[in-house]
Amino acid sequence: MNNKFKKIFSTDKPIIGMVHLPASPGQPQAQHRVDLIQFIQSVKQDVLALQSGGVDGLLFCNESDLPYTTKLSSEVSAWAGFLIGSLYDSIKMPFGVNLLWDPIASIETAAATGANFVREVMCGSFATDMGLLSPDPALVTQTRTRLKAEHIALFTNIVPEFATALAGRSVAQLATAAEYFGFDAILISGPVAGVAFDAEHLKEAQKVVKNTPILANTGVKMENLAETLAISNGAIVGSSLKIDGKTFNPVDPLRVKEFILEANRIRNL
Repeated sequence: MNNKFKKIFSTDKPIIGMVHLPASPGQPQAQHRVDLIQFIQSVKQDVLALQSGGVDGLLFCNESDLPYTTKLSSEVSAWAGFLIGSLYDSIKMPFGVNLLWDPIASIETAAATGANFVREVMCGSFATDMGLLSPDPALVTQTRTRLKAEHIALFTNIVPEFATALAGRSVAQLATAAEYFGFDAILISGPVAGVAFDAEHLKEAQKVVKNTPILANTGVKMENLAETLAISNGAIVGSSLKIDGKTFNPVDPLRVKEFILEANRIRNL
């Protein structure tokens, strides 16, 4: 197993809970007159609910910045950095950053806020609903080096939401390349946030990857948790931990506790 991943998470098959930030300035869903205290408190409540419920890590994401883009404006990074920084004393566990769909902005914000990992699409070429997505894996890793942030683990999504790999490349080919390039974890997603991944995709990646953890990235629910943890090295969970299971609702403390109780039961079998 990748050493960086093991240093971040002491638990086998970690459950990483999503913290969805309020819409960034300049985005269609952003409020014109921002009540910063209210926003900070709402994000803090989600953080505390996830931590007290027993998740193994947090992932901050600009999920509300619809429609997404592949190149972010600087105010998005500034907004995410401000909110994460305002909560820094309340964060008691490993955390990551994901600014959709820009790996460079994500790494820069992670380095500025003391994050442990970044989630993004970092290699491969995809036709997406946001246009063509072709990240530069060399620039991605060089950015981490430039910022003297080698401690930050890079989690690359090889089956992204809203996307299809170009040139007919298989999941196995994408996973092999991601491990060869030295990424610290590989993620498998469903078609959109909150919709389950294809189990066959995850199994296909597991067959060819030797030492890199593979995580389920979307649609992990109580109903498929046992199967998910049987074939993955952990999961990133958002919608299932929200009120009524809806992506853009606040975190539901009871759902978190019930989910983690079930995860612990499965992991202890």
